[in-house]
Amino acid sequence: MADTLARPSRRGVAVAVVLAGLLLALSALFPWAGIDARLEVLGAGVSQDVRGVDDPFGVYTLVAGLAAAALGVAGLLRGRLLTALAVLPGLVAAVLLVMYVADPRGIGDRVFVDLGVLSIEPGLRPGWFAALAAALAVTTLALLALTRPRSLD
Repeated sequence: MADTLARPSRRGVAVAVVLAGLLLALSALFPWAGIDARLEVLGAGVSQDVRGVDDPFGVYTLVAGLAAAALGVAGLLRGRLLTALAVLPGLVAAVLLVMYVADPRGIGDRVFVDLGVLSIEPGLRPGWFAALAAALAVTTLALLALTRPRSLD
């Protein structure tokens, strides 16, 4: 019983990679960035969001998530080495997410204005953070598929 609890099964890791890959693909459909404008005199503001798939980096991240899920399914059917290959789309997605923020034409280069009465600022939305967490989860779980169970004997 303790041996069963001490190590994840091959199938469990593969299923987790599939779920994390699907979450990564799904998070590309959520807003990743936006611009908020607030007029303090009126106490009102407007916001415009940009979904992940509105940018090429988001489309590539969506594809990476689907690839990771497909490798997880292949790992369920054929073995843990195919599950471990999901580390590649996981790492690619993580790099794409960092590039999305650092890209000069992206959110990182947008102007920030604070005139006291009017403030305009860019910001990351929860979808970007969910995508990053899912990409790191895919990478970690795929690496976990490479570990061999320890014998307690």
